[in-house]
Amino acid sequence: MASLDLITIGRSSVDLYGAQVGGRLEDMASFNKYIGGSPTNIAAGTARLGLKSALITRVGDEHMGRFIREQLVREGVDVRGVKTDKERLTALVLLGIRDEHQFPLIFYRENCADMALSEADIDPDFIAEARCVCATGTHLSHPRTEQAVLKALEIARQSGGLTALDIDYRPNLWGLAGHGDGENRFVESEKVTRKLQSTLHLFNLIVGTEEEFHIAGGSTDTIEALRAVRQVSPATLVCKRGPMGAVVFEDAIPDSLDEGQTGEGFPIEVFNVLGAGDGFMSGLLKGWLTGEDWPTSLKFANACGAFAVSRHGCTPAYPSWEELQYFFKTGIRNKALRKDEALEQVHWSTNRKNDWSTMRVFAFDHRMQLEAMARETGVADEKIGAFKNLCLDAALKVSGGKAGYGLLCDSRLGREALYRAAGTGLWIGRPVEWPGSRPLTLEPEIGPDFGGLVEWPLEHVVKVLCFYHPDDSAEMKAEQEKTVQRLFHAARRNRLEFLLEVIPSKVGACDDETVAKIIERFYEIGVYPDWWKLEPMKTTASWANACNTIERNDPNTRGIVVLGLDAPQAELEESFQLAAGFDLVKGFAVGRTIFGDAARKWLAGSINDAQAVEDMAARYQSLCAIWDAARQKAVSAKGGKA
Repeated sequence: MASLDLITIGRSSVDLYGAQVGGRLEDMASFNKYIGGSPTNIAAGTARLGLKSALITRVGDEHMGRFIREQLVREGVDVRGVKTDKERLTALVLLGIRDEHQFPLIFYRENCADMALSEADIDPDFIAEARCVCATGTHLSHPRTEQAVLKALEIARQSGGLTALDIDYRPNLWGLAGHGDGENRFVESEKVTRKLQSTLHLFNLIVGTEEEFHIAGGSTDTIEALRAVRQVSPATLVCKRGPMGAVVFEDAIPDSLDEGQTGEGFPIEVFNVLGAGDGFMSGLLKGWLTGEDWPTSLKFANACGAFAVSRHGCTPAYPSWEELQYFFKTGIRNKALRKDEALEQVHWSTNRKNDWSTMRVFAFDHRMQLEAMARETGVADEKIGAFKNLCLDAALKVSGGKAGYGLLCDSRLGREALYRAAGTGLWIGRPVEWPGSRPLTLEPEIGPDFGGLVEWPLEHVVKVLCFYHPDDSAEMKAEQEKTVQRLFHAARRNRLEFLLEVIPSKVGACDDETVAKIIERFYEIGVYPDWWKLEPMKTTASWANACNTIERNDPNTRGIVVLGLDAPQAELEESFQLAAGFDLVKGFAVGRTIFGDAARKWLAGSINDAQAVEDMAARYQSLCAIWDAARQKAVSAKGGKA
């Protein structure tokens, strides 16, 4: 049996999308970075919909090539066919959104890595693993890449697989338009028509816009072009008609496009057409490869295309399977889909990457406490940064490159450690609150407009501690809620995950309902944290109330981590036993219990660096073992089901 549903083959690039909308590409001041290239987009788009997808391409041996590979892995795409080219650079594309009709783009593809794809890159055993191979038109434009594509198609056909073509006609990638004419979608060319027609018989499915069928069929009359394609290929033909949807022809071409099979359409506001065809193809392949009829497959395709044209970027716009089902259930509530807040929350929460189902977090983001220790020992605050480097060393020693470990570290006193942690595989949370502030105020680096978040790497999680209590005055609640709201939206705008920590016991009496009431209130004002950080509550009822409130409001939340409050290890063990009984609690984020003793001794000069690291690593490792044992005990009590 095939282990893969789909292998796509061809272009792979980094898309640099102008962040500003409504102006010339010349005037774009900043860019968002995404993966791009039609086959790459389709591989990621179908993976989001639940297909087992893979990609065959080449990327450069540099940062952009590694970005593509890493992002594909995050999307769940098999990258065994992604080859690293030691000599060529990864392709780049600069894109912009001028208005609903103009989408300027520039292809940087001179001797790029993916155009060096060759027959030697095609592994017959790998191709035979897939139920379908999908090619795109650009890689038929050069003899070397064409031979690679043809080899893959022949192997797929010989092994009983399906084949699909997205015509994906870009005139300037065939040498028919200049570098500044990347937006042009159609230039007549007998040479291109002959080349395409020489391969069309190899496909079971051929997909294109009317203009793309014009080039494939050699006529600007769509019916005539489709009939010309039919003469050389028995494939099912899918003709995309923009806002009019798409039509499917399995047999002879009728006299009118309206006589083809159709699926439900979704009339929405057009924001960005770039990548819409790849979204459409992703939905179509999902339906086709899972045995749906053509009207249903077209419904999937049209919906995925609708998502694409309503959001910024190509692959980032595509829906998850859960999101698609949600959309079918709710329908169009706002024709500007990106402005449907509930839909965008589902999009965000079901497309987050990386598995953080276990969270063993060493929290050394403490600033106020470490500053107090420094004063007690008579050393300068600069020593705190050096100590936080030792904390990171301890975290890395315990994690050993394994998944499920993380840290909390600030950038004011721990910048070097924070930056060193990048790319280590650790989950990284970064605090923004001014320590001890109530009402909540933020670190100066965040800025009055919260614009400081623009500088943050995407792997950093915005963590904020808010001393909030249901019995606070109306004025206190309003001020703190406003700050958290603004911070949450700023984090989302910058594509950063958000952790909200609440410790009501520090400011008022608590019962089994207190934390649940706080959680409910933040959801009421539109704050949907990716993570909650909660104090170690003492009763099963309090944990149950908190978890039920979160799951009712946000079933796709990342989960909860338990904080330590400088509790001794024995007390933490007891709290872990209680919290681990709830699946929503993913682990802990503990600090002073791990570093407190070592910090005092190291700052006082009574232990050296190695001794401090050893002490903290031992305490951290012990807490990890306690949590893991508590979780395993809870799982066993439930009959082995987490």
